[in-house]
Amino acid sequence: MNDHFYITTTLPYVNAAPHIGFALEIIEADVIARYQRELLDKKVFFNTGSDEHGQKIATKAAEQNIEPQAYCDHWAEKFKELKALLNLSVDRFIRTTAADHISAAQEFWQRCLDKGDIYKAQYPVKYCVGCEMAKTESELVDGRCPLHPNRELEIREEENYFFKFSNYQQALLDLYEKNPEFVKPASRMKEIKAFVEGGLADFSISRLKKNMSWGIPVPGDDEHVMYVWFDALINYISTLGWPENETNFANFWPGVQVAGKDNLRQQAAMWQAMLLSADLPNSKQILINGFIGVDGQKMSKSLGNVISPIELVDRYGIDATRYLLIKLGTFGEDMDVSFEKLDTTYNAFLAYGIGNLCSRLAKMASTENLSLEYQAQLKPEFKQLMTNFDLSEALNWLDQELAQIDKYLAQKKPWTLSGEAKKIVLKKAIKRLLDLNWALQVFMPTTSQKIANKFNGQMTAFDQGLFARIS
Repeated sequence: MNDHFYITTTLPYVNAAPHIGFALEIIEADVIARYQRELLDKKVFFNTGSDEHGQKIATKAAEQNIEPQAYCDHWAEKFKELKALLNLSVDRFIRTTAADHISAAQEFWQRCLDKGDIYKAQYPVKYCVGCEMAKTESELVDGRCPLHPNRELEIREEENYFFKFSNYQQALLDLYEKNPEFVKPASRMKEIKAFVEGGLADFSISRLKKNMSWGIPVPGDDEHVMYVWFDALINYISTLGWPENETNFANFWPGVQVAGKDNLRQQAAMWQAMLLSADLPNSKQILINGFIGVDGQKMSKSLGNVISPIELVDRYGIDATRYLLIKLGTFGEDMDVSFEKLDTTYNAFLAYGIGNLCSRLAKMASTENLSLEYQAQLKPEFKQLMTNFDLSEALNWLDQELAQIDKYLAQKKPWTLSGEAKKIVLKKAIKRLLDLNWALQVFMPTTSQKIANKFNGQMTAFDQGLFARIS
């Protein structure tokens, strides 16, 4: 069995502060990384970072009368701060303006060029600056990009380099056929297969430098810079030291990628075709999230309903924020959130759930002067769910099993017992708790450590509850 594991988020574009959609993505990746590292004892590489080239960056920097690099430096820090804010076990925060990424992108370009998959042509396109992507008619709704309906599409005709995406239709379909769970969930796998079966149009991978200078120079052509998507996707391997560090690359790649549904085509088709062109292994699996709405509406700056991870941590704390976001649902369909819903979940499962259970058990154990040395066991049901990346289901399973401990205590009524009979009941309940807590660490690492410290060895009551009730 391979003892190495690689997980990566997408790289958020540095033109706005982090919101809970990306917070969910990076917490999902962290839960997977912690599971592989701490419970399966694998060597893990967890990658995230920032996407820093393209027209939007150049425009925003010009509006603020600063250099694009200074603009990127400011916003990249906002995403770097998530590591401490959300207690993430990130191994590298890669920036697409980093020197090693730039050289890797240029090497990747050269390999695709040598393969005969890059050519130059004149081409008119309907271009969405919001997506930094050309749009086909089938992708438009009422003549506009559905993701940025308030933006006018730009009609562009210029000399660009193109990638021969059309060369890889059958190779991609073969990849999907051999790996039926290549994309999770199944609905997104069906969607990407339908997209590829419908025919692939070659896509632009450069911009004229005179029109858009903020990008990685195209090797051998000073008049062009790389298209932001072509450049950014390569981060998944440049972060591993490719092409120089062949050992590290071979150990960790191919890896698992986490993305939102608006990234499906780029991650599951474009990037995979690029890898095939460069004669590199395809990704292992791609996990796709739905969108998070707020009170039945899409999050947007104009509506003023964007929720930041900072707001959640201020209200609930780090571990509870991690818990609540995973509880929303992972790698499935769209989901909706509100502070009212989050408060209800927090109180039911954290304050009144595991928090109350631990306080009761610790108080009774302390009264009985209990001491316990116990090696927790990873339950097969949990392991199966995590192997399938069913993170929300795994968390729900833990909640259900914790509720069974409450049920066991209600049946046995240890508060009515005394002596050895009472200790036997308490120890059995505590051992079950510690088994579940061993798994809980990947979701709520600090809380899990507090529980482990409290119930292994000489037991004392909690000074205060694990989770204060929100009224």
